[in-house]
Amino acid sequence: MKRFWKDVAIVPQDGGWGIALDGRPMRTPHRAPLAVASTALAEAIATEWRAQGETIDPRAMPMTGLANAAIDLATPDPAVFAEPIAAYDATDLLCYRDDRDAALQAEQVAAWNPILAWAEARFGIEFVITQGILPVDQPPATIAALRNAVFALDPWRMTALTPLATIGGSLVAGLACIEQAFDAEHLWDAVSLDLLYQERRWGADAEAQAQRAAHQRDWDHAVRFLGLL
Repeated sequence: MKRFWKDVAIVPQDGGWGIALDGRPMRTPHRAPLAVASTALAEAIATEWRAQGETIDPRAMPMTGLANAAIDLATPDPAVFAEPIAAYDATDLLCYRDDRDAALQAEQVAAWNPILAWAEARFGIEFVITQGILPVDQPPATIAALRNAVFALDPWRMTALTPLATIGGSLVAGLACIEQAFDAEHLWDAVSLDLLYQERRWGADAEAQAQRAAHQRDWDHAVRFLGLL
């Protein structure tokens, strides 16, 4: 799509803030008003639209994309939206340790145990930790508590949690990021630990590095979105 506007402005809308292109309020892909609660997020979205060139590049508008998802996908039925995110409670990355490399396992223990310990204290639960990749059942109380934590989030934070949990493979790390229990960069390093370890041991693979960089950008966008809410 070609750029069709000259002016981008923030305007009061629906008790919050919207973005107007040449005076016309923007709408989401599902035709809902694009309205957000904070001026900081509205300004970030407006800045993305101001920065567009002659051809619109949706990849350069991550805050717009996350806001659209919150409005169009999460808000109409939060329970349905939350279900696939909550499913990570059964297969959290942090509970699966390498069973062949003692050095890697030691790094996993150092990086992952404090995050699990936070979740155990925060939600009154306990985790089953295993070695290898075969699935292990978590206690029903743990599953229930983590699901409740996801379903208790508002649609905007649910939207941010989605890339955090899916990219990292860890619902616990995502929730820790949502609650600012650890620095977001520390959590990114934790969920990337296995890949970084393999790079140090065997050398960098250009394709794998490019994929990890793309995932980190999406992680960082979700973190920034949280900070703007």
